[in-house]
Order: sequence, then C-alpha cells, then structure tokens
Amino acid sequence: MTGLRLYDTLAGAVREFEPLRPGHVSIYLCGATVQGLPHIGHVRSGVAFDVLRRWLTAKGLDVAFIRNVTDIDDKILNKAADAGRPWWEWAATYERAFTAAYEALGVLPPSAEPRATGHITQMVELIERLIDRGHAYVGDGDVYFDVASLPDYGKLSGHKVDDVHQGEGVATGKRDQRDFTLWKGAKPGEPSWPTPWGRGRPGWHTECVAMCQEYLGAQFDIHAGGMDLVFPHHENEIAQAEAAGDGFARFWLHNGWVTMGGEKMSKSLGNVLAIPAVLQRVRAAELRYYLGSAHYRSMLEFSENALQDAAKAYTGIEDFLHRVRHRVGAIEPSTWTDRFEAALDDDLSVPIALAEVHSARAEGNRALDSGDHQGAMAAARSIRAMMAILGCDPLDERWETRDETSAALAAVDVLVHWALAGRAEAREKRDWAAADAIRDRLKEAGIEVTDTADGPQWSLLEGDTTHGG
Repeated sequence: MTGLRLYDTLAGAVREFEPLRPGHVSIYLCGATVQGLPHIGHVRSGVAFDVLRRWLTAKGLDVAFIRNVTDIDDKILNKAADAGRPWWEWAATYERAFTAAYEALGVLPPSAEPRATGHITQMVELIERLIDRGHAYVGDGDVYFDVASLPDYGKLSGHKVDDVHQGEGVATGKRDQRDFTLWKGAKPGEPSWPTPWGRGRPGWHTECVAMCQEYLGAQFDIHAGGMDLVFPHHENEIAQAEAAGDGFARFWLHNGWVTMGGEKMSKSLGNVLAIPAVLQRVRAAELRYYLGSAHYRSMLEFSENALQDAAKAYTGIEDFLHRVRHRVGAIEPSTWTDRFEAALDDDLSVPIALAEVHSARAEGNRALDSGDHQGAMAAARSIRAMMAILGCDPLDERWETRDETSAALAAVDVLVHWALAGRAEAREKRDWAAADAIRDRLKEAGIEVTDTADGPQWSLLEGDTTHGG
C-alpha cells in the first residue's frame, strides 16, 4: 500500500492510489508546445509533478516519467513564418529554452522526452485503428474523430455532447462540427508526412495518445497536465484511446494556473513573466519554492510581493541550516516527520508540508540558541530530508554553489553569537557597561540587537532578516 491519495479529475474525488504494477508507477505529463520562451505559468506543472515523482521515489517506487514536446503546431508554423525562420529551427530553439528552465528550477529530467514529429508512424497506426473501428473518417484530405460515435464523450470535462464545439472553424470535410481533427491534410509550404489518406501532419490531440501508448502501454497510472488541458485536449485523448479499445490513464491529475489579476497567465494576455527575467530578481531555488508552495490544484495569483515573501521564507530555512552547519557540523539528511508524510499523502498538500518544515526550523532555532546542539542537528537533518522531497534542499550542491550570501551570513551569525554570549555573561554579572559596549560595537558593525522573551535577536540594519542569538 502506498498510503497516497490523489484527486482524480475523472472521478471528481480523492482516491486511494495504487499502481497498476506493484512497485512501478507510470506517469505521462503533457509538456511544452515550443512556440516561445517559457514563463512561470508554463513551468508550474513541471514543478508540481516533480514533487509527485520525488515523493513516489522516496516511498521506494520505480517511476517511469514521460514528458512530451509538441514540436509541430499551427502556432509554431505561424511564428516561424513571421520570423522568416525554418519551423524546425524555431521549435528546436525554444525546446532548448524550456529544457534550460526546467533544469534551472531543479526539475528532474524525464525518463524519456519524446517529440511529436518522432512518432508519426504511431499516430498513423492509431488513426487507422480508429477508422477501422468506425470512430473516424476521412474528409477532404483531413481525418476526423466522430464524437457522436462515443456515447460517453465528455465524461472528463463534464461537457454534454450536444454543447460541444471544437473551435476549429468550419471545415468542408467535417460531418459534424463537434468532431475534432486527427490528421490535417497538407497545405502548400507546410511540413507533411505520407499516410494512406494523403500527405499531412498530425492533430494536437492525437500525438499524446500515440506517445502515451508507445512509452507506457495501453493502460498506465497517471496522466497529468494543466487544468486548461481538461477540455478539449485531454477529453479528446480519452475519446481516442477508449474508441481504440485501450484502457489509457487510471488517474487524471491537473494543476491550477498561475494568474495575474485573476486571469490565466498567457502570451495572448500580454502578462507573461519569462523565466530568465524572474531569475534576475530571485534565485532559482526561491522561484521553485514559490511555484511549489501552493497546493498544485489551486490557482497561484502572482504578485511581486508574494514572490519576495516566498524568497524570504526559503532564505529563513537556508539560514537556519547554515547556522547549524557552522556551529555544530555537517548535516546529513535523515527522514521526514509523520506530519510531513501525512500532508503529502493527502493529495500532495505541500502548504501543510511546508508548515511542518517551518515548525521544525523554529524548534531547531530554539534548540540552537539554548545550546541544545543535538536537538538543532536533529531538526536540520529532518528539514534537509523534507526539502529534498520538495526539490529545494538549500544544502543540495546544485543550489549551494549558486550563491554564497547565506553561507557568509551564517559565518557572521557565528561571530555574533560569540559576541552575544559575552554580552549575556556581562549581564549575569550586572556589568551593564560591558554589556552595552558589546551591543554598541555590534551596532557600529551594522548589526542591531533586540532583547525579546525568546532571548536576544539580531538583524542587519540595512536588511530585514532577523536571527536568534
């Protein structure tokens, strides 16, 4: 038993998750349509389902994780033509940009990352099966899926068949405007491939079905993607797979959007925040923390203040770990807490899991400041384990080598702690002049000391990071 419960969009409820094959989990994530630079809305799904993958792996399961690349699409062709560049070069350029963004945010590379154009044969075979079974037809060089041939079409999105319109415009070869395109007949100047019904290129909804089945089989565990894909993309995937006689995905997981002003972040709205631009304002680990901090199914309303608050929260965890390492020694990850495990098992409730991380940090700080080095180390080891599951352990080599600020701050903390110990000793002896002199010397160095019920706290006069003494 995995103990994991996940919200299945098809069931409309949280369900107990058990893999199809014991010990092995198969996941397909709809990846990028590589038409331009990735923004934070694009990569949220990568971060969200990277946490799922890490959690399953931590539980001892082998995970096959497939994330596709859509490298042939109307938008790619149009943008490449407008720029006077070959479509394949345009797609390859932005595929590299997406790869760089995933890597920068610490998203684990997929087990395989198939491109649509590399699987034309599989798509043609799928379409032939659908035609043979009476669920698809050829019209004016195009091939369409007959929506009316599938009685339960609409079960994922809740759309009623009579209300469906695929938004593909009027096509002369269509029998019904509810039908969607499986294969597009060749147009002058566009790339095309030979098929039994003439040259052309694949429809968007067909490619993912073919690649799912090529890499994960006729039935697999989890199909994931953004909630904007529920209809029509994922609805049309289910239709094709089931019409072909295949079981397809057992769970459907969808992440919420990143929004600005309540609207989905998209290029058409002009409210795009490209990854390279955001990484000029916060570190990659801080951006990952921000994107992963909300529940994956919730909307994440972007604001600069929220981004900076997340960066401060991450820095607080980072500073604590550096303090422990400098005062006590090297920190080897141990294991997560029961509350952390319960949170992630409950449909990946990362906000609750993070609350447990920060609770452990607070306890660790109190232990460190009281001289309980064993307690502080125990908290630090657990925090490293939990943050590794979330993909942003501050002491992981990939994050630590990027920035020395926190390490320097931890070194300062050691010196300040030594000075405050001398001040505490002077105060115990009621040598107020000596105690005040230590405080004043620290202030001259840009460090302000405040006495609180939990003991002296220090902060940089030109910053806003507060630390225990």
